[in-house]
Amino acid sequence: MITKGQQVIRQWYQQKNWQQFAFQQDMEAAYLGGFSGLLNAPTGSGKTFALFLPFLADFINKHPESYARQTNNGLLMLWITPLRALTNDIKKAMQEVCDELGIPWKIATRTGDTPAAEKQALKKKLPEVLLTTPESLHLMMAQKEYPKIFQNLKVVVIDEWHELLGTKRGVQVELGLSRLKAICAVSSKQLAVGSGFELQASNRKPQTGKDCLLQTENCQLKIWGISATIGNLEQAADVLLGNDFPADKIKMVRANLDKKLLIKSIIPENIESYSWAGHIGLKLLPQVMEIVAKSVTTLIFTNTRSQSEIWYHAILNNYPEYAGIMAMHHGSLDNELRNWVEQALHAQALKVVVCTSSLDLGVDFRPVDTVVQVGSPKGVARFMQRAGRSGHHPGAVSKAYFVPTHSLELLEGAALKQAIKEGIFESRDPMLLTMDVLIQYMVTLAVSDGFRADELFKEVKTTFAFADLTRNEFNQLLDFITTGGKTLAQYDEFLKVEVEDGLFKVNSRRVAMRHRLSIGTITSELSIRVSWVSGGSLGTIEESFISKLKPGNTFWFAGRSLEFVRIKEMTAYVKKSNATKGMIPSWAGGRMPLSSQLAAVFRDKLDEVAHGTAKDEEVIALTPLFDLQKELSHLPESHEFLIESFKSQQGHHLLFYPFEGRLVHEGMASLLAYRISKIKPASFSIAMNDYGFELLTDDDIPIEQALEDVSFFSINNLLEDIQHSLNANEMARRRFRDIAHIGGLVFTGYPGQPVKNKHLQASTSLLFEVFSEYEPDNLLVRQAYNEALAFQLEEFRLRMALQRIIKQNIILKVIERPTPFAFPIMVDSLGRERLTTETLEERIAKMARQYGADEVGVPETRRPRKPGITRKKGF
Repeated sequence: MITKGQQVIRQWYQQKNWQQFAFQQDMEAAYLGGFSGLLNAPTGSGKTFALFLPFLADFINKHPESYARQTNNGLLMLWITPLRALTNDIKKAMQEVCDELGIPWKIATRTGDTPAAEKQALKKKLPEVLLTTPESLHLMMAQKEYPKIFQNLKVVVIDEWHELLGTKRGVQVELGLSRLKAICAVSSKQLAVGSGFELQASNRKPQTGKDCLLQTENCQLKIWGISATIGNLEQAADVLLGNDFPADKIKMVRANLDKKLLIKSIIPENIESYSWAGHIGLKLLPQVMEIVAKSVTTLIFTNTRSQSEIWYHAILNNYPEYAGIMAMHHGSLDNELRNWVEQALHAQALKVVVCTSSLDLGVDFRPVDTVVQVGSPKGVARFMQRAGRSGHHPGAVSKAYFVPTHSLELLEGAALKQAIKEGIFESRDPMLLTMDVLIQYMVTLAVSDGFRADELFKEVKTTFAFADLTRNEFNQLLDFITTGGKTLAQYDEFLKVEVEDGLFKVNSRRVAMRHRLSIGTITSELSIRVSWVSGGSLGTIEESFISKLKPGNTFWFAGRSLEFVRIKEMTAYVKKSNATKGMIPSWAGGRMPLSSQLAAVFRDKLDEVAHGTAKDEEVIALTPLFDLQKELSHLPESHEFLIESFKSQQGHHLLFYPFEGRLVHEGMASLLAYRISKIKPASFSIAMNDYGFELLTDDDIPIEQALEDVSFFSINNLLEDIQHSLNANEMARRRFRDIAHIGGLVFTGYPGQPVKNKHLQASTSLLFEVFSEYEPDNLLVRQAYNEALAFQLEEFRLRMALQRIIKQNIILKVIERPTPFAFPIMVDSLGRERLTTETLEERIAKMARQYGADEVGVPETRRPRKPGITRKKGF
């Protein structure tokens, strides 16, 4: 039987001449059936309407006669998205639907970009639908009497959940949902007995264990996530809904759309002369611009902000006719500039946009019919997300071109296509026991109406992230925010929360204000705003780059040539420059490692090459390179592990090829170097890329003796050996900087008056040393070490790689000169070698001549590198 709401929605579809997809009908049935869960749908498939329209149908069903007159309903739907940029498009689409259906609702946004006046207006009159971010949700929970905002809430939707899962922002969402479920349960229970909703924690009696068990049963709140395809969708739903959700009320709705995706690699005409290393890809600019010319609108995706600046500058220099119909979009540009680019894309006013991940997510740009990916995206899901930006509407074909920045990336292109064909996608592993996020959340609740310890502990335990939290650990955190813990009790600034009759509450206005300014888990290097001398902002650049500039220096930013004038109060003032050359800013965290799934398919493709069964056009194009590799050394099959050894003027080189990604290789290189050093003491220089790593030392390396030892690749004593092989203390110290920031141990400053980066680093380092010496069991220090292993070394992947290698046949080849596999790794080491005044390109050419490798493709460089000193690891 079709309900009134369903009838209204289907009539709307007919008026729009749109077809309701099967998955949208499934979503409608699940929502109206009272279920919560996860909607798995590709970008551009109509997933926003798939959830919003059933919500409207449910409201119409409950108010069949008055839905067109029903106003002042309070907040009914909370829509959480990871990017502020997404809210404007979604708001517009939702408001249009309400207007066309005659539903007199207001759709509003509350993000960091929302003006203060609008935020105040929202307090006075709540919209029916509010679009926000995880940070803004927690800011709302830091307001007095915040439960009033959510007392009528019917559904929470987490958009792009796959982007939040596996991050501390995702943990923020988990904690926020646990609180919303609790508010809803109390509201439902109070309404059931006909009494008013008791809002403030200070007026509520502590809940009993029975109350907590009944929370989800009493709660009418629905929770839905929207996710692109990832490798662990079922777990993603479990993380979202928490441990207390009834299994019979959970649904997984899959789109299963046959989204047409056309992927083509741009293959260099002469592969023998194409770069063996590099990451820019500008040698293929003419081919890319041919594609741009044939398309309506093209998005050129790069992996870093620096790379986007370089490509924009190169297009402008070589194709000046695109001035005025080309733009750039990345996260460091001013918000007004980014908004202008998005609006211009909607209006079909732009022919091409050079961008980064800032345009990865669901902003709907229908004029875009082509996507170009420069360099390997290093992950299958990331490439699919970007490819989906083209043909971003139901039924359209997505066209994506892959541009290799060096020869072997063509094999990654073939692996990408194979992985997509087989439906192989990366998993997003959830973060567990992130104590810094929990500390911040506890203070957030204490800033508003306060909390009671037993009640909050039971709530927090319902989340996936803190299911294993012990009461002893929770008590340590309570002690930390009230007394400073064992170590900081003598310092008043760490005594933030007071306890009054069992209620944990912040009474200091100064503490409350500073905490609200610090809410969030996104940490980055201190940024300097770049503004015109005449007025107007261009965006932000990291302090480390600006600090190197002198008045009169020229640099490129936001697609413009700029002359640095002066810096004042954390703003760098610039004016237009006519110079055609200048420095390009670099940002931290640009290099992404190869994902485990893509690495596995890459190894499969390499096995096909070794067996001569490869049929991919990318692999066939690489035949000269693979023939040379086979001639000089060996092409490893799936059951083989290749090690190459040779001597040069620099010393003795050992090259290993696990093909597991640069983070795993960094840990494995240090581990194996340490195990070799136990046979013969030595100091090693280490270099790595996504395909392998190099150990270089002055003396002969006893590799044959090491390989005879069965423990060389063993996982036995792995953690102990990692501790010895790496400066684990320094790695944990670096992780602790962000943990201290999130946990409120350091204050980063007021708006316009940030604390200098060097002062923050000094403060966090001092705290780390104090905790390590006087409180070795400190939960935040323990977290720092765990994060260093999990995220900096990918210890789990390292363990799996070693288990794979120990079963393989070891092929040790003594070679005369660097092979196609070895050369890119050695190029990577040049940026860290001895003090030199030669440019990187000059040194690569010299290296090629030295080894008689005239046919080696020389990597492109964007500018001379500054002198540097090698990173040595002593053992």
